[in-house]
Amino acid sequence: MLKKIEKATDYLRKKIDFKPQIGIILGTGLNQVARLIENPVIIPYDDIPGMVISTAPSHKGRLLAGFLDDKKVIILQGRFHYYEGYSMQEVTFPVRILKVLGVKQLILTNAAGSLNEEFQPGNLVLINDHINLMGDNPLRGENQEKLGERFPSMNEPYSNELMEICQNIAQENDFELKKGIYAGLAGPSLETRAECKMLVYLGADLVGMSTVPEVIVVIHSGMKVVGISVVTNLSNIFHSQAHSQEDIQKNAQKAIANLKILIKNLVKKI
Repeated sequence: MLKKIEKATDYLRKKIDFKPQIGIILGTGLNQVARLIENPVIIPYDDIPGMVISTAPSHKGRLLAGFLDDKKVIILQGRFHYYEGYSMQEVTFPVRILKVLGVKQLILTNAAGSLNEEFQPGNLVLINDHINLMGDNPLRGENQEKLGERFPSMNEPYSNELMEICQNIAQENDFELKKGIYAGLAGPSLETRAECKMLVYLGADLVGMSTVPEVIVVIHSGMKVVGISVVTNLSNIFHSQAHSQEDIQKNAQKAIANLKILIKNLVKKI
């Protein structure tokens, strides 16, 4: 792992002539946020040593490096998922790279299903905690002390400081920003009605198939993270209609304008 990280970061340093401060990972249907960076250096994941290929719908699979309001930023336009058949270490490899390149704060976005009737399609929700139901953990196996301690504390997985900044931005720009608990499942099949009821009983407000492994590695690496879910569908406990990727991506677009405002101002204020 250490050799893979070194090889990837050596390659990227030759392509990017600055040390990034902030990283942003974009979820399903959220590619447009990358337009916030003007004239970025664009590097396909295929070109980065050790990186796998993103096969999820709408994930472009490329890294963009540039400036956003004078801040040095790297955007990952698409992520990897456990359901794609990759190991947890492969899923979280980009986070390891960002850390070594110099990133200290990470903004994670995702598309999520709502288990809470107050969270409607098109809403933005800050993730204030999560439940790992993926059946695996990216820290399993031999621990590399150079990357982080063996048993990282998850008492504050999502930065309270960054969440407070986000809530102030939403208030200043007159849009609603809710808070909720995210349940991470392995996928790729969407949840049954019984599974959704179980998740509600466990305390979850949102459900998805990403983010949790990345946040675990963020904490292991000593970075700060804020998680932002775009609600793309109501779970089956509220209706009996089948979900489609077309509807999910369509609903994600409803939140793009506010998500851009949130991310742009968050980067400015960090």
